[in-house]
Amino acid sequence: MKTQKTNYTVIGAGHGGKAMAAHLALMGFPVTLFNRTDENIRVIRQRGGIELESYDGGPSGFGKIRHVTSDLGEALEKAQVVMVVVPSSAHADIARLAAPHLRDGQVVVLHPGRTCGAIEVRKVLDESDCKADIALAEAETFIYASRSDGPAQAHIFRIKDTVPVAALPAPLTPRVLEALAPAYPQFIDGTSVLHTGLNNMGAIFHPALILLNMGRIESTGGEFEFYIDGVTPSVGRVLEVLDRERVTVAASLGIRAQTGLEWLKRAYDASGADLNEAIHNQEGYYGIKAPKTLNHRYIFEDVPMSLVPMASLGQAYGVSVRGMDSIIRLACFVHRTDYWRKGRTVDRLGLQSLSVGELTRYVMEGTRD
Repeated sequence: MKTQKTNYTVIGAGHGGKAMAAHLALMGFPVTLFNRTDENIRVIRQRGGIELESYDGGPSGFGKIRHVTSDLGEALEKAQVVMVVVPSSAHADIARLAAPHLRDGQVVVLHPGRTCGAIEVRKVLDESDCKADIALAEAETFIYASRSDGPAQAHIFRIKDTVPVAALPAPLTPRVLEALAPAYPQFIDGTSVLHTGLNNMGAIFHPALILLNMGRIESTGGEFEFYIDGVTPSVGRVLEVLDRERVTVAASLGIRAQTGLEWLKRAYDASGADLNEAIHNQEGYYGIKAPKTLNHRYIFEDVPMSLVPMASLGQAYGVSVRGMDSIIRLACFVHRTDYWRKGRTVDRLGLQSLSVGELTRYVMEGTRD
Protein backbone atom coordinates (compact mmCIF):
# COMPACT_ATOMS: atom_id res chain seq x y z
CA MET A 1 0.00 0.00 0.00
CA LYS A 2 1.42 3.40 -0.99
CA THR A 3 2.14 5.70 1.98
CA GLN A 4 0.52 9.11 1.72
CA LYS A 5 3.08 11.90 1.79
CA THR A 6 2.92 14.75 4.28
CA ASN A 7 1.27 17.98 3.16
CA TYR A 8 3.69 20.86 3.72
CA THR A 9 2.96 24.56 3.81
CA VAL A 10 5.96 26.88 3.54
CA ILE A 11 5.33 30.38 4.89
CA GLY A 12 7.60 32.92 3.23
CA ALA A 13 8.84 33.18 -0.35
CA GLY A 14 12.24 34.73 0.21
CA HIS A 15 15.43 32.91 -0.77
CA GLY A 16 15.03 30.38 2.06
CA GLY A 17 11.33 29.73 1.58
CA LYS A 18 11.70 29.23 -2.16
CA ALA A 19 14.62 26.85 -1.68
CA MET A 20 12.72 24.81 0.90
CA ALA A 21 9.48 24.71 -1.10
CA ALA A 22 11.26 23.64 -4.28
CA HIS A 23 13.33 20.99 -2.49
CA LEU A 24 10.27 19.53 -0.74
CA ALA A 25 8.43 19.43 -4.08
CA LEU A 26 11.35 17.67 -5.76
CA MET A 27 11.28 15.09 -2.96
CA GLY A 28 7.67 14.39 -3.91
CA PHE A 29 5.82 16.16 -1.10
CA PRO A 30 2.64 18.19 -1.78
CA VAL A 31 3.66 21.81 -1.11
CA THR A 32 1.67 24.99 -0.58
CA LEU A 33 3.64 28.25 -0.66
CA PHE A 34 2.35 31.33 1.17
CA ASN A 35 3.61 34.89 0.98
CA ARG A 36 1.89 37.98 2.34
CA THR A 37 2.82 40.09 -0.71
CA ASP A 38 1.05 38.44 -3.64
CA GLU A 39 3.18 40.20 -6.25
CA ASN A 40 6.25 38.35 -4.97
CA ILE A 41 4.71 34.95 -5.79
CA ARG A 42 2.87 35.85 -9.00
CA VAL A 43 5.52 34.36 -11.31
CA ILE A 44 5.71 31.16 -9.23
CA ARG A 45 1.93 30.80 -9.53
CA GLN A 46 2.04 31.41 -13.28
CA ARG A 47 4.82 28.87 -13.83
CA GLY A 48 3.41 26.37 -11.38
CA GLY A 49 6.62 25.98 -9.43
CA ILE A 50 10.23 26.93 -8.76
CA GLU A 51 13.40 26.09 -10.65
CA LEU A 52 16.03 24.88 -8.20
CA GLU A 53 19.76 24.53 -8.77
CA SER A 54 22.32 23.15 -6.34
CA TYR A 55 26.05 22.79 -6.13
CA ASP A 56 27.87 19.47 -5.70
CA GLY A 57 25.13 17.26 -7.08
CA GLY A 58 22.44 18.48 -4.70
CA PRO A 59 18.73 18.74 -5.50
CA SER A 60 18.08 20.36 -8.87
CA GLY A 61 15.12 20.61 -11.20
CA PHE A 62 11.66 22.10 -11.39
CA GLY A 63 9.78 21.80 -8.13
CA LYS A 64 6.06 21.80 -8.85
CA ILE A 65 4.18 23.72 -6.16
CA ARG A 66 0.63 22.46 -5.60
CA HIS A 67 -0.81 25.76 -4.39
CA VAL A 68 0.58 29.31 -4.27
CA THR A 69 -1.38 31.86 -2.25
CA SER A 70 -1.35 35.08 -0.25
CA ASP A 71 -4.35 33.88 1.79
CA LEU A 72 -3.08 32.30 5.01
CA GLY A 73 -6.36 30.53 5.69
CA GLU A 74 -6.05 28.76 2.32
CA ALA A 75 -2.40 28.00 2.97
CA LEU A 76 -3.07 26.30 6.31
CA GLU A 77 -6.26 24.48 5.35
CA LYS A 78 -4.64 21.17 4.30
CA ALA A 79 -1.25 21.62 5.99
CA GLN A 80 0.09 18.89 8.23
CA VAL A 81 3.52 20.49 8.69
CA VAL A 82 3.96 24.28 8.54
CA MET A 83 7.47 25.55 7.85
CA VAL A 84 7.82 29.23 8.82
CA VAL A 85 10.69 30.68 6.78
CA VAL A 86 10.46 34.42 7.37
CA PRO A 87 12.68 36.94 9.19
CA SER A 88 12.29 36.45 12.93
CA SER A 89 11.00 40.03 13.19
CA ALA A 90 7.86 38.73 11.39
CA HIS A 91 7.24 35.75 13.69
CA ALA A 92 4.76 37.61 15.91
CA ASP A 93 2.79 38.96 12.93
CA ILE A 94 2.61 35.52 11.30
CA ALA A 95 1.44 33.99 14.59
CA ARG A 96 -1.29 36.61 14.89
CA LEU A 97 -2.47 35.98 11.31
CA ALA A 98 -2.29 32.18 11.68
CA ALA A 99 -4.02 31.91 15.06
CA PRO A 100 -7.61 31.64 13.72
CA HIS A 101 -6.62 29.06 11.09
CA LEU A 102 -4.42 26.59 12.97
CA ARG A 103 -5.98 23.25 13.88
CA ASP A 104 -5.28 20.26 16.10
CA GLY A 105 -2.44 17.97 15.07
CA GLN A 106 -0.45 20.42 12.98
CA VAL A 107 3.31 20.77 13.41
CA VAL A 108 4.68 24.33 13.13
CA VAL A 109 8.44 24.89 12.88
CA LEU A 110 10.31 28.21 12.86
CA HIS A 111 13.34 28.16 10.54
CA PRO A 112 15.17 29.35 12.60
CA GLY A 113 13.73 30.68 15.84
CA ARG A 114 16.76 32.92 16.47
CA THR A 115 16.49 33.43 20.26
CA CYS A 116 13.16 32.83 22.06
CA GLY A 117 11.23 32.66 18.78
CA ALA A 118 8.96 29.80 19.84
CA ILE A 119 8.37 31.48 23.21
CA GLU A 120 7.27 34.67 21.43
CA VAL A 121 5.00 32.80 19.00
CA ARG A 122 3.41 30.78 21.82
CA LYS A 123 2.68 33.99 23.73
CA VAL A 124 1.05 35.60 20.68
CA LEU A 125 -1.06 32.48 20.00
CA ASP A 126 -2.23 32.42 23.62
CA GLU A 127 -3.08 36.13 23.52
CA SER A 128 -5.00 35.49 20.27
CA ASP A 129 -7.03 32.78 22.05
CA CYS A 130 -5.75 30.06 19.72
CA LYS A 131 -6.94 26.74 21.17
CA ALA A 132 -5.47 24.48 18.47
CA ASP A 133 -3.38 21.59 19.81
CA ILE A 134 -0.28 22.13 17.67
CA ALA A 135 3.34 21.09 18.12
CA LEU A 136 5.34 24.33 17.96
CA ALA A 137 9.10 24.06 17.45
CA GLU A 138 12.14 26.01 16.29
CA ALA A 139 15.36 25.13 14.49
CA GLU A 140 18.69 26.33 15.84
CA THR A 141 19.77 27.52 12.38
CA PHE A 142 18.48 27.41 8.82
CA ILE A 143 19.19 24.07 7.16
CA TYR A 144 20.08 25.62 3.79
CA ALA A 145 22.70 28.04 2.58
CA SER A 146 20.68 29.46 -0.30
CA ARG A 147 19.93 32.44 -2.48
CA SER A 148 17.21 33.62 -4.82
CA ASP A 149 18.24 33.76 -8.49
CA GLY A 150 14.98 35.23 -9.78
CA PRO A 151 11.23 35.44 -9.10
CA ALA A 152 10.78 31.68 -9.57
CA GLN A 153 14.36 30.48 -9.16
CA ALA A 154 16.36 29.40 -6.12
CA HIS A 155 19.87 28.14 -5.54
CA ILE A 156 21.12 25.88 -2.74
CA PHE A 157 24.82 26.10 -1.93
CA ARG A 158 24.77 23.65 0.95
CA ILE A 159 22.45 21.57 3.10
CA LYS A 160 23.68 21.23 6.69
CA ASP A 161 24.37 17.72 7.97
CA THR A 162 22.72 18.21 11.36
CA VAL A 163 20.41 20.89 12.71
CA PRO A 164 19.04 20.79 16.27
CA VAL A 165 15.28 21.31 16.62
CA ALA A 166 13.33 21.74 19.86
CA ALA A 167 9.62 21.97 20.60
CA LEU A 168 7.84 24.06 23.22
CA PRO A 169 7.37 22.19 25.49
CA ALA A 170 10.28 19.81 25.00
CA PRO A 171 8.32 16.50 25.24
CA LEU A 172 6.73 17.35 21.87
CA THR A 173 10.11 17.29 20.11
CA PRO A 174 9.92 13.55 19.17
CA ARG A 175 6.57 14.20 17.51
CA VAL A 176 8.10 17.04 15.48
CA LEU A 177 11.15 15.01 14.48
CA GLU A 178 8.95 12.08 13.44
CA ALA A 179 6.90 14.37 11.21
CA LEU A 180 10.00 15.91 9.61
CA ALA A 181 12.13 12.75 9.28
CA PRO A 182 10.91 11.53 5.85
CA ALA A 183 12.02 14.84 4.31
CA TYR A 184 14.70 15.97 6.75
CA PRO A 185 16.64 13.27 8.59
CA GLN A 186 19.19 16.00 9.34
CA PHE A 187 17.07 17.38 12.18
CA ILE A 188 18.07 16.16 15.64
CA ASP A 189 16.77 16.69 19.17
CA GLY A 190 17.85 20.16 20.37
CA THR A 191 16.83 19.47 24.02
CA SER A 192 14.82 22.68 24.59
CA VAL A 193 14.09 26.02 22.96
CA LEU A 194 16.49 27.64 25.42
CA HIS A 195 19.24 25.39 24.09
CA THR A 196 18.49 26.19 20.43
CA GLY A 197 18.12 29.90 21.18
CA LEU A 198 21.28 30.27 23.24
CA ASN A 199 23.35 28.31 20.71
CA ASN A 200 22.42 30.92 18.10
CA MET A 201 25.88 31.90 16.86
CA GLY A 202 24.53 34.52 14.45
CA ALA A 203 23.78 36.68 17.49
CA ILE A 204 27.50 36.79 18.25
CA PHE A 205 29.04 36.93 14.78
CA HIS A 206 26.66 39.08 12.74
CA PRO A 207 25.87 42.34 14.62
CA ALA A 208 29.33 42.92 16.06
CA LEU A 209 31.13 42.14 12.83
CA ILE A 210 29.01 44.48 10.70
CA LEU A 211 29.09 47.31 13.26
CA LEU A 212 32.83 47.08 13.91
CA ASN A 213 33.36 47.35 10.14
CA MET A 214 30.71 50.02 9.50
CA GLY A 215 33.14 52.67 8.24
CA ARG A 216 34.64 50.26 5.77
CA ILE A 217 31.22 49.05 4.61
CA GLU A 218 30.00 52.59 3.99
CA SER A 219 33.19 53.70 2.24
CA THR A 220 33.57 50.63 0.01
CA GLY A 221 29.97 49.44 -0.43
CA GLY A 222 30.98 46.13 1.14
CA GLU A 223 33.81 45.42 -1.29
CA PHE A 224 35.85 43.27 1.05
CA GLU A 225 35.66 39.73 2.44
CA PHE A 226 33.40 39.97 5.46
CA TYR A 227 34.83 37.21 7.65
CA ILE A 228 38.40 37.29 6.38
CA ASP A 229 39.19 41.00 6.04
CA GLY A 230 36.57 42.02 8.61
CA VAL A 231 37.85 39.78 11.42
CA THR A 232 41.15 41.06 12.79
CA PRO A 233 42.76 40.17 16.14
CA SER A 234 40.99 43.08 17.87
CA VAL A 235 37.59 42.28 16.32
CA GLY A 236 38.14 38.65 17.28
CA ARG A 237 38.68 39.67 20.91
CA VAL A 238 35.35 41.52 20.92
CA LEU A 239 33.63 38.43 19.49
CA GLU A 240 35.21 36.34 22.25
CA VAL A 241 33.83 38.67 24.95
CA LEU A 242 30.33 38.41 23.47
CA ASP A 243 30.67 34.64 23.17
CA ARG A 244 31.76 34.30 26.83
CA GLU A 245 28.74 36.33 27.89
CA ARG A 246 26.42 34.12 25.83
CA VAL A 247 27.87 30.94 27.34
CA THR A 248 27.60 32.46 30.83
CA VAL A 249 23.96 33.44 30.28
CA ALA A 250 23.28 29.84 29.25
CA ALA A 251 25.11 28.53 32.32
CA SER A 252 22.97 30.73 34.57
CA LEU A 253 19.99 28.78 33.21
CA GLY A 254 21.68 25.41 33.73
CA ILE A 255 22.58 25.01 30.05
CA ARG A 256 25.99 24.02 28.75
CA ALA A 257 26.11 26.01 25.49
CA GLN A 258 28.79 25.28 22.91
CA THR A 259 31.47 27.94 22.57
CA GLY A 260 32.17 29.73 19.31
CA LEU A 261 35.29 27.61 18.84
CA GLU A 262 33.32 24.42 19.42
CA TRP A 263 30.62 25.55 16.98
CA LEU A 264 33.17 26.31 14.24
CA LYS A 265 34.70 22.87 14.78
CA ARG A 266 31.33 21.08 14.69
CA ALA A 267 29.83 23.02 11.80
CA TYR A 268 32.87 23.48 9.58
CA ASP A 269 35.72 21.41 11.08
CA ALA A 270 37.62 24.70 11.54
CA SER A 271 39.85 25.14 14.57
CA GLY A 272 42.39 27.59 15.93
CA ALA A 273 43.96 29.02 19.05
CA ASP A 274 41.25 31.72 19.21
CA LEU A 275 38.20 32.89 17.26
CA ASN A 276 40.27 35.07 14.93
CA GLU A 277 42.43 32.13 13.90
CA ALA A 278 39.57 29.63 13.69
CA ILE A 279 37.46 31.94 11.51
CA HIS A 280 40.39 32.41 9.12
CA ASN A 281 40.83 28.63 9.02
CA GLN A 282 37.22 28.17 7.82
CA GLU A 283 37.59 27.84 4.05
CA GLY A 284 33.89 28.45 3.46
CA TYR A 285 34.21 32.04 4.68
CA TYR A 286 36.60 32.96 1.88
CA GLY A 287 34.86 34.80 -0.94
CA ILE A 288 31.87 35.96 1.13
CA LYS A 289 31.56 39.70 0.60
CA ALA A 290 30.45 42.10 3.30
CA PRO A 291 26.94 43.58 3.26
CA LYS A 292 26.71 46.56 0.91
CA THR A 293 24.87 48.68 3.47
CA LEU A 294 24.24 48.92 7.20
CA ASN A 295 20.52 48.61 6.50
CA HIS A 296 20.90 44.87 6.79
CA ARG A 297 19.26 41.99 8.65
CA TYR A 298 22.51 41.42 10.58
CA ILE A 299 21.44 44.53 12.51
CA PHE A 300 17.69 45.03 12.17
CA GLU A 301 16.89 41.33 12.71
CA ASP A 302 19.81 39.87 14.66
CA VAL A 303 20.02 42.65 17.24
CA PRO A 304 16.39 42.75 18.48
CA MET A 305 15.55 39.08 17.87
CA SER A 306 18.84 37.41 18.87
CA LEU A 307 21.15 39.65 20.87
CA VAL A 308 18.53 41.55 22.90
CA PRO A 309 16.84 38.39 24.29
CA MET A 310 20.23 36.92 25.25
CA ALA A 311 21.26 40.12 27.02
CA SER A 312 17.82 40.50 28.62
CA LEU A 313 17.99 36.96 30.02
CA GLY A 314 21.45 37.77 31.35
CA GLN A 315 20.23 40.92 33.10
CA ALA A 316 17.25 39.05 34.54
CA TYR A 317 19.37 36.26 36.00
CA GLY A 318 22.39 38.20 37.26
CA VAL A 319 24.91 37.91 34.41
CA SER A 320 27.06 40.85 33.32
CA VAL A 321 26.33 41.49 29.63
CA ARG A 322 28.17 44.78 29.14
CA GLY A 323 29.66 43.60 25.85
CA MET A 324 26.27 42.66 24.41
CA ASP A 325 24.75 45.88 25.69
CA SER A 326 27.49 47.93 24.01
CA ILE A 327 26.80 46.31 20.61
CA ILE A 328 23.03 46.75 21.06
CA ARG A 329 23.47 50.43 21.93
CA LEU A 330 25.82 50.97 19.00
CA ALA A 331 23.16 49.49 16.70
CA CYS A 332 20.59 51.85 18.24
CA PHE A 333 22.83 54.84 17.48
CA VAL A 334 23.49 53.78 13.90
CA HIS A 335 19.85 53.01 13.07
CA ARG A 336 18.41 55.84 15.21
CA THR A 337 16.05 53.50 16.99
CA ASP A 338 15.69 51.68 20.32
CA TYR A 339 16.29 47.97 19.82
CA TRP A 340 15.89 47.36 23.55
CA ARG A 341 12.32 48.63 23.25
CA LYS A 342 11.62 46.73 20.01
CA GLY A 343 13.38 43.51 20.91
CA ARG A 344 12.46 40.26 22.62
CA THR A 345 13.06 41.26 26.22
CA VAL A 346 11.95 39.06 29.12
CA ASP A 347 9.17 41.59 29.79
CA ARG A 348 7.82 41.41 26.24
CA LEU A 349 8.04 37.62 26.31
CA GLY A 350 6.12 37.45 29.59
CA LEU A 351 9.03 35.82 31.44
CA GLN A 352 9.86 38.64 33.86
CA SER A 353 8.33 36.98 36.93
CA LEU A 354 9.80 33.51 36.38
CA SER A 355 12.67 32.11 38.43
CA VAL A 356 15.27 29.96 36.69
CA GLY A 357 13.45 26.86 37.87
CA GLU A 358 10.10 28.16 36.65
CA LEU A 359 11.53 29.13 33.25
CA THR A 360 13.11 25.69 32.92
CA ARG A 361 9.85 24.02 33.87
CA TYR A 362 8.01 26.13 31.28
CA VAL A 363 10.24 25.13 28.34
CA MET A 364 10.51 21.52 29.48
CA GLU A 365 6.94 20.89 30.64
CA GLY A 366 4.87 23.80 29.32
CA THR A 367 3.68 24.87 32.78
CA ARG A 368 4.16 28.37 34.23
CA ASP A 369 2.77 27.85 37.74
